Amino acid sequence: MPKVTQAHLDARRQQIVDAARARFAGHGFARTSMADIVTESGLSNGAIYRYFASKEEIVVAVCEQASEALPKALTAEAVGGFLDHVRALARETDHARLVAQIYAEAAVSPPLAAVVQQQLAAMRAAVAELVPARRRPYAEQIAEAFVAVCGSYSQQLAVRGDVDPAPFTAALMAIIKG
Repeated sequence: MPKVTQAHLDARRQQIVDAARARFAGHGFARTSMADIVTESGLSNGAIYRYFASKEEIVVAVCEQASEALPKALTAEAVGGFLDHVRALARETDHARLVAQIYAEAAVSPPLAAVVQQQLAAMRAAVAELVPARRRPYAEQIAEAFVAVCGSYSQQLAVRGDVDPAPFTAALMAIIKG
């Protein structure tokens, strides 16, 4: 019997996570069953349960793979570009709706809340590192506000649809500049 490679196992696991992400973004966690994930992935029940014991484990895996491509600098151009990227993800992949679902689920799922808290802390730390030298004493406050405003923008995209990032960019720049 041929041995299954780790690359094959990783690809199957990723296939499940990708199928679940698409389903969750379009239908929410509560309205997505394991059967829906099986259908979306094109795999069998057994294949799904080989990698994940429950839907909750899949939700955590989806969240763990989420990454925010933060700006490289805290300039108006870089911040605007970052928010444009968030807007494009919302349009193209329903990313904002998925994030809204993750936050809602994290409120009632301690394992998911732990993952979200870790990701938010990493985002705040990354933003704090970008704060200009003259504003460095306020780096933690600026980072906290930056992540909060960006989260709000994502929520607005999830609920309202396409939202112009310009007012959010202006608000973020006001926070950064003081």
